[in-house]
Parts: sequence; C-alpha cells; structure tokens
Amino acid sequence: MREQAQIDNSRAPGFQAASPSLYRHADFMKLWAGETISLFGTRIGSVAMSFAAVISLRATPLQMGLLSAAGYLPSVGFSLVTGAWVDRLRRRPIMILADLGRTAVLATVPLAAIYGVLTMRHLYAVMLLAALLDLFFDISYRTYLPTLVDREQLLDANGKLTASSSLAEVAGFSICGWLVQWITAPFAILIDAVSFLASALAIAIISTPEPIPSGHRGERALVREIAAGAKTIWSDGRLRALGLVALVGGFFPSLWNALYMLLVVDALGFKPAALGMIFAAGGASALLGALAAQRTSQWLGTGRAMVLGLAAGGFAMVLPPLARGAGASSVALLVAHQLLGDGALTIYFINSVTLVQTITPHTILGRVNASLRFLNHSSILIGLVVGGVAGQFVGLRPTMLVGAAGVWLAAALLAASPIGNAAAVGVRIENGEVAQQ
Repeated sequence: MREQAQIDNSRAPGFQAASPSLYRHADFMKLWAGETISLFGTRIGSVAMSFAAVISLRATPLQMGLLSAAGYLPSVGFSLVTGAWVDRLRRRPIMILADLGRTAVLATVPLAAIYGVLTMRHLYAVMLLAALLDLFFDISYRTYLPTLVDREQLLDANGKLTASSSLAEVAGFSICGWLVQWITAPFAILIDAVSFLASALAIAIISTPEPIPSGHRGERALVREIAAGAKTIWSDGRLRALGLVALVGGFFPSLWNALYMLLVVDALGFKPAALGMIFAAGGASALLGALAAQRTSQWLGTGRAMVLGLAAGGFAMVLPPLARGAGASSVALLVAHQLLGDGALTIYFINSVTLVQTITPHTILGRVNASLRFLNHSSILIGLVVGGVAGQFVGLRPTMLVGAAGVWLAAALLAASPIGNAAAVGVRIENGEVAQQ
C-alpha cells in the first residue's frame, strides 16, 4: 500500500491548540541544552574553518567553492539511504555516535596545525567526514523530535531550538573573530570539537523511551522504502512545492555563499575581529526571527510567512556586493544584510521544518526529510562549484547578485504553490487541495 502524507488541519502550523509549556518538559530541556552548547561551538567552528582556508592557507575562489562543496557531497551520495535507515532504527543512538564522531574529526585540524601539516586537502577531508556525520545527526534529529514532543508543540520546539542557534550565533560570532586573531583559526575549531561532547551527554541522559521503528529489512525493501519517500513528496502538493523551492533555493544562494568570505576578507579588507561583530548582528536578528516565527505564522498564515521570509532574505543578499572598502558605508551594508536577512530566513526555516514534520506521517518522516535534503544539497553542491568558477572568471559581485536574484525566484515559486495560494486568500489546505475556511 502506497504511503501518503495526510494532515490534521487542527495540528497544522497556524492552527495549533494550546499545549503544555515545553519549559516543563524535562527531556526536551536536556535536548535543548545540549543543542545550545553544540550550536555555540558550531558557530565558532564554521567561521574558523573559512578563516583557516582564507587566512592561513590563502585559498582561491575555486578552492573556497570546493571546500564548501565538500560539506554537501555526503548529502548527495547518502541522504536517501540514510533516511531509510533512520526510519528503521532508533534515532537517539545515531545522534550520540554522530556527535562523538564529529568531536574526533574536528580535533584533527588543530593537531595538524601543531605539526605544521595543515593543508587544503586536510580541510576538504574534515569537511567531508564532518558533513557525513552531520547528515546522520540532522535527519535523525528532525525525525526524533516528533517522538519527544506532541505535534501541537512542534512549532514552539523548533522555534526554541532555532532561538538557541541564534543566541549561539550572537555569542559565537562575537568572539570567533577575536579567537582567530588570538589563537589562530585551527585552534578555534577545537572549541567546536569539544562542544559536541556536551551534546552527546545531554542526549544520552534523556529518559523518554523511543518507539521501536517498524522498518523492513533487506536490499529490495530498502529500495522500495527510499522510493516511498520520493512518492510521498510528489503526491502531496505542499511537499512537492517545498521540493522545488529546495532545488532553486539551494543552487542560487550557494553561488552567493561560496564567495562571501572572499568578498569581505580579500575584496573589502575586513579583519576577523570586525567581521565577528558584524556576524553577531545576524545572530541577534535570527533570534528575533525565531521568537517571531510562531506569531508570524498565526498572523499571516504559514505560507505567506514563508514567502515573505524568502523574499526579504533575497533582498538582504543584494547589499554586501554593493559594498566598497572597509569604511562606514560598507559596515552599514553588511550589518543591514545581517539584520534583515537572518531574521527573515529564520522565519522561513522554522515554518518550513515544522510544516514538513506536521503533514508527514511519522513512519516515513525520515525518508521525506532525507529526500528534501537530497534535493537541496544536490543543488547546493552544484551551485558552490559553479559559484567558485564564476567568482574566479566572472567576478565576485556579479555572481553574488545572480545568487540573490535566485532567492526571489524561489519566493515566487512558493507563492504560486498550494502553500502560497492558501496563505494569500485566507484558506487552508486539505490533502493538497485548497479548501475554504
């Protein structure tokens, strides 16, 4: 029997009933605490990795594109299989092992720096292995959360977890630049490695029993299970729209992301400490976006909030390529990008993740998450390579402006989908069809 996504509209984002406070949910608080610590480390580690490539190893635009691409390659090769495995296995042990693995992999960067053997090839390998472990953790995590909290609490839970990410961005980015200048980028990455130990411990002490998944075994069954995830997305108009946005919204922003650090460090001449403070403004904006995500969904409707978030994020991405030099006007443009873009895209992200978790049956949620990740990261991988080549031969600024325009295209596609149409006319969606309120 074909598995198909269905929705209880009283549980969809924007239609939640009152539910108990998550502050009184002990096991969610453990998960939240562990994630907050690891996200703090990740914010430091991700920026330090870019600084290590740009400052310590003098990476070219193409090398920066390849470094970023290494972080997405595992999703292209293993997302679909990982989703099927996650639907078969308990997710909590997978998350713990992934955290421990990330600690070991990231710790090799400062070790290589001590012995003077750090190279771009080493960074490529670290990004590749860390991304593979991220893949296992992230798909398990998004599939595990609906077993830990009620579906009425999902939007609130995702908002709180994203708020932690935003707070970590403020704190992590604020000190990352100074850490890079004081102890160099490779040793700043060590903080990221240690933070994953805290996450593993917090997940290990969760006491809520995890249901035993009912996945089938065998190679043929695995192929059928993977196909079922793709069929679920195709058969549901909302998930199909999110898949299309994942493709477009993956490729074009990656053109921009592949070149941002080169723009601000090499072309504009900003120092790491100054950039850390500028990036922290984005964290503050993302925090406000996380806190406003649920209210925005209730006020505008989920679809309209998502469209607005994408459109505003695309506008913000136009600002950095307009900057010249490291003067006050460039600081204003970079800060404006952080303040507008991070908050807007956070509203989109929280509502998008919650919508998928809400409308997808739990028995197939891992495969749906994996399939959407596969679409998104495949397009990101291509975009990063194209962005690196275009940045080197066409120029940083023109390539980044094309990337920003592509985010507007993604917003337009979402607005024209069942999700966007329903929000625009004040209706809700039932089984992929528009129904009057």
